Amino acid sequence: MKSGSFGRRPGGIVKKRQTTSNSRGIVQRFGVSMEPALLRRFDALIARKGYATRSEALRDMVRAALAEEALTDERAEVVVTIVLVYDHHLRNLTARLTQHQHDALDLITATLHVHLDEHRCLEVLVARGRYGRVRRFADSLISMKGVQHGDVMVTTLG
Repeated sequence: MKSGSFGRRPGGIVKKRQTTSNSRGIVQRFGVSMEPALLRRFDALIARKGYATRSEALRDMVRAALAEEALTDERAEVVVTIVLVYDHHLRNLTARLTQHQHDALDLITATLHVHLDEHRCLEVLVARGRYGRVRRFADSLISMKGVQHGDVMVTTLG
């Protein structure tokens, strides 16, 4: 759509759209109406987080909402970080964790192993694939007897 052209919004309302270019390509400008108290809270939030502009903060919020929405689809392509803390002295745990990872080589893209102390290890795995399968893989590691703590961070590729 060219700069200054008109577009139809839901409900049949026509709103003038403006397009501009930035370092990432073409962006479209639009207005946002907000109550003053909510805007003050938003401005305080973006100041705390260090955003340079309201636009960048809004873009990140929209991306986060879209990523969260994508996680309702088990077929969505995702990248997952799995963090495990476990006692490596526990009988066969290290071997079971390793075997589980070897059984999912098509998912795992990287691993990091850290010795926390004489007994505990931290393992970070990066996996990529369909959300349903990757989530089941992560849950199977976290639920193994001897894993003291496990966490998963999921992000979409979109």
